[in-house]
Amino acid sequence: MHDLVIRHGEVADGTGSAPRRADIAVDGDRISVVGAVDGRGRREIDASGRLVTPGFIDVHTHLDAQFFWDPAATPSCHHGVTTVVLGNCGVTFAPVRPGQEGYLAGMMESVEDIPADTIMSGLDWGWETYGEYLKALGRRELGVNAGGLVGHCALRYYVMGERSLEEAPATGDDIAGMAAVVAEAMDNGALGFSTSRTYMHTVPDGRPVPGTFALPAELAAIADVLAARRRGTFQVVPRIGERDGAERKNSRAEMAWMEEVSRASGRPLAFSIMQSDRRPGLWEWVMNEVAAARGRGADVRPMTSVRGSAILYGLVGRTPYDALPAWADLMARPFAARLEALADASLRRRLAEEAERPVEQSGPLAPKDPAKLYLMPPGSADYDVSPDNSLAAEAARRGTSPAAALLDYTVETRGLGLLYYPVLNQDLGAVAEMIANPDVVVGVADAGAHVALTMDAGNSTFFLKHWVRDEGLLDVGRAVKKLTLEGADLFGIPDRGVLAPGAFADINVLDLEDLYLHTPEMVDDFPLGASRFVQRARGYDYTIVNGRVLVEHDELTGERPGRVVTPA
Repeated sequence: MHDLVIRHGEVADGTGSAPRRADIAVDGDRISVVGAVDGRGRREIDASGRLVTPGFIDVHTHLDAQFFWDPAATPSCHHGVTTVVLGNCGVTFAPVRPGQEGYLAGMMESVEDIPADTIMSGLDWGWETYGEYLKALGRRELGVNAGGLVGHCALRYYVMGERSLEEAPATGDDIAGMAAVVAEAMDNGALGFSTSRTYMHTVPDGRPVPGTFALPAELAAIADVLAARRRGTFQVVPRIGERDGAERKNSRAEMAWMEEVSRASGRPLAFSIMQSDRRPGLWEWVMNEVAAARGRGADVRPMTSVRGSAILYGLVGRTPYDALPAWADLMARPFAARLEALADASLRRRLAEEAERPVEQSGPLAPKDPAKLYLMPPGSADYDVSPDNSLAAEAARRGTSPAAALLDYTVETRGLGLLYYPVLNQDLGAVAEMIANPDVVVGVADAGAHVALTMDAGNSTFFLKHWVRDEGLLDVGRAVKKLTLEGADLFGIPDRGVLAPGAFADINVLDLEDLYLHTPEMVDDFPLGASRFVQRARGYDYTIVNGRVLVEHDELTGERPGRVVTPA
């Protein structure tokens, strides 16, 4: 008798093959049979009419702290994700010297918008090396599996202190010290190394994070540590399209060193790239450069999101007009008081009039173009970026100003209606070309980051719902491979991402035709009552982690079957 048998499903095994009718038997935490299963199971699941896939692997997350108070890693677990990679973008909580914990928490808040006081309250700390951090995480009961990259920001600050933030190059001793610390991390289970090069990532005082100015020699020395072990992935947030000029000077330099590091070390190098309306044609240039570099023997892999990377505006969090005094006063109140205040038509008129006055403001609080703000009412999150769904179009339909239309929409949706504002990957045509490119890795959902600004953790559901089911951009087999085995292979996670005898039993049983994304909601469930967006889905009949059911009919079971995954 098997522990679990899943019968009559359409099995997309993660290899890219088309789905086929098969049963799956599970014994302990491993798959024992894929095909015809004659024996019975202690538990049996009828998967007739359902798609059966490996558990999804989210390769770009910032759940490094959240696991310590939310072992299920919500809402990722509600979107078929069974394994996550932590430690992206160079920001991690180890290595850390005693007394420097607050600095790393502040840097994480500055880069990834996770409140530092929440981090300090939620983590029990007590580690110094990255290997010790992984052991501390592994002692906890986890809902999903987690593997980690050691981050350059923490590494450089650990070795160099305040000098790590300067533009002056690291010394030979500095580089040797960093290599030794990376070696410890790799020998104790790290999946690789991550670094940030973008000027947009800063520490709280506004300076670029440690590692931003690292020379290629420093990065190559760290890659040599991975090369010596013949494992580990190098992850980068590159300086592509920043301070470039017409000759794309910085972009060319970034592509050059990434190619050289990958070729010299023999290790895969994954880097983030998004389409941007502000940089026309850059993403296409990057795709061409990647193809050329891969032709020369470099294993460079661009990573992108499957839709717009967006800010969510609404009464639950922030609005596009919060820089204005009356709006700021409104948003300073608790949510219920905001909603009650907006019942006053005269207040709505005053707010609308204030928003119509010309202001000279730049930065994140500057007024947004209403033609690029899209309605997302409660219910289904369709991420409709058609012109007819914009705030500008809604204002025209109502015969009023965009701010007045937003206020009326807010009242009509009881404060739960949102605006969706893509800041990257605005052009879905470009997104389609990127994710259909075999060189491109599906990722950059940033689960666990920008918690009260964005909610992209549901990208796996959107990918299957929109690009596979509705648009037919990719066939099911190829799409499932992008969500599973490609990530496992890229980050060296053994025996996951595939449905085969001997593989770990990370499995989704889902109803592709009924996949549904709910509109994100704001909740106050982080330590110290900090707020964050969450997003639920419908259509995941079962999500199984290491042979145990984590999600059943879209609800958590209370099981904690996850573990820390390492290359060994």
